Amino acid sequence: MAVARVLKRLLRIRDLEEEQSRLTLESALGNLHRLQNAQAATIERDRRGRRLVLSSANTGELPDRLAGMEETHSSKRIAQALAPRIAGAQRNVTQLREEYLAKRVERRQAETLIEEAQARDAIDAGRRSQQALDDWFLNRLHRERLKASRVGPAGSAVALSLGVIEETKSDAQET
Repeated sequence: MAVARVLKRLLRIRDLEEEQSRLTLESALGNLHRLQNAQAATIERDRRGRRLVLSSANTGELPDRLAGMEETHSSKRIAQALAPRIAGAQRNVTQLREEYLAKRVERRQAETLIEEAQARDAIDAGRRSQQALDDWFLNRLHRERLKASRVGPAGSAVALSLGVIEETKSDAQET
């Protein structure tokens, strides 16, 4: 069963490749989530800056107003810097997801090949078993006919039944 060994080795390689691809995808997804969390934090920072400006307008505190305006400006700069990085991370995740799915398909194809080979082997084993039974039965009938032909036509029934008894005894002794 050299083919089965080769197919099993192929399946193992495909399984390892799929696992490696999955881990790479998970890492890229983690990176994308970190960037998205940073973007959400930047949006929250912008909101806090706007609230600070609004509250300073009511209280008349100039330092709070300046701090709020600076928070808003810095959050916009950070958001502009994060946008292309997030877009690149999304493209990377999409590419890695496609590679992962391709590896998954390859692994499943290898599994299908192994299953088909095992099914063929089972069918062949069944055929060989049936052929062995057929050969045994034909040999038994042939021996009975030879014994019957030696005795002659008058004693063929007796010889046939004696041959079956002897055949049964010899089969029992062999096993």
